[in-house]
Amino acid sequence: MSADVTSTTRITPDPADPRLTRTVSGVDETGRPVDTAVVVERALTLYLNSQEIVTMMTIGDYPEYLALGYLLNQNMLKPDDVVTAVDYDDDLEVVVVRTERETNFEDKLKKRTQTSGCAQGTTFGDLMEALDDIVLPKASLRTSWLYRLTHAINTTPSLYLEAGAIHGCVLARGDEPLVYMEDVGRHNAVDKIAGWMFRHGETGADKIFYTTGRLTSEMVIKTVRMGIPILVSRSGFTAWGVELARRTGLTLIGRARGKRFVALSGEERIVYDQDLSYVADESAKHRRKGSKEGAGGDE
Repeated sequence: MSADVTSTTRITPDPADPRLTRTVSGVDETGRPVDTAVVVERALTLYLNSQEIVTMMTIGDYPEYLALGYLLNQNMLKPDDVVTAVDYDDDLEVVVVRTERETNFEDKLKKRTQTSGCAQGTTFGDLMEALDDIVLPKASLRTSWLYRLTHAINTTPSLYLEAGAIHGCVLARGDEPLVYMEDVGRHNAVDKIAGWMFRHGETGADKIFYTTGRLTSEMVIKTVRMGIPILVSRSGFTAWGVELARRTGLTLIGRARGKRFVALSGEERIVYDQDLSYVADESAKHRRKGSKEGAGGDE
């Protein structure tokens, strides 16, 4: 696990961790030999008590947070559940979450729906019903926070900058990043943050959630389930993601690159306090794929 980089950031990416990348030899466009870093994927099988739930492809860091967050976001683990143990076996690539409450999700596991997330994310049919009981808190998003936050994220050392082929998610308060997680699937990165919040008793009321990935229905559902009122992405939107955000009152901001962004839901939370003449466009050094000026490409 990486060391804290500020007094507020609890977890940041650790591109120096030798478990997370591997150097592979190849050739470039001129035929010259090159060595390049690639992200390592690992299988992780999750059990809830004695029942096998899912096998996920992940980079393998923070398996406890990933397991807890997955179960929370699939509505299998309740916010008030007592978790008696989380056991992880690195050799077997298995993580077991144990609870005081007896669980049996045999019927629910038959109703999986494959999501649009990479690395074979799944969600379950009754998650939509769970949204009806959630009322997101009133909050504000100052544009000065947004610009400082995105700059801080883009300039933080990360696996993306080291090797690419990965998604990042950040939990922030105001313009201060608290937890920055990466994984091969953006849903895994979200779940790690949900698990961290559960373990540390953090609520979402005063938080902002940032993702490098598309603003899909899955991203909206998970953000709302975490009780976070503001979701920001450098990528674009899906129609169902926008519809769900409007239905739940989530502030949804996409294409946040440099001084630009687009809000398609919850615009009333935005406070325009930043003079744009003092905001720089995104530099080429920190530009991610699909982010050329005027392009609509999404991660």
